[in-house]
Amino acid sequence: MTTYPATELATLGGGCFWCVEAALKLLDGVIAVISGYCGGAVEQPSYQQICTGNTGHAEVVSVEFDPAIIDYRTLLTAFFTIHDPTTLNRQGHDVGTQYRSVVFTHSPQQTDTAQALIKELDAARIWPASIVSAVLPAPTFWPAEEYHQNYFARNATQGYCQAFVAPKVAKLRQRFAARLKPG
Repeated sequence: MTTYPATELATLGGGCFWCVEAALKLLDGVIAVISGYCGGAVEQPSYQQICTGNTGHAEVVSVEFDPAIIDYRTLLTAFFTIHDPTTLNRQGHDVGTQYRSVVFTHSPQQTDTAQALIKELDAARIWPASIVSAVLPAPTFWPAEEYHQNYFARNATQGYCQAFVAPKVAKLRQRFAARLKPG
């Protein structure tokens, strides 16, 4: 009989979910990353609906991770490394509330950890502006359409992937080299 470790979920929005998914799935202890939508008023939204900015959803990833290998704080630190948490409702050329920086928490401990880390990062003045990332209780997560899953792995040579996803993946590889999955 196979026994599985106790896992936790993290739900994170940092602009385009293709970028966040491609980077975070490289970390040792991350079991699965699913791109999707969270935080809006429409049930089972489509990509076309959330792109209007009218549903209230953010593009997010749901990350299943093994806290015995990678703790929540380290996962959040990687998340804050690969996007700009100081820009309201945008990441680069992606503009709108669907691209907001948000940490949807699944427990009071996650909320405390996220809020404490944000305070520490702000105090360290890593960015020229203050972090605007929201920390909110996790609402329903809606998986994105299948063509959004593993997008970078399947479309690495596509223009958007080369210009925006690849640099974030490279940044994570560089800054978290000791935390990457083997191989």
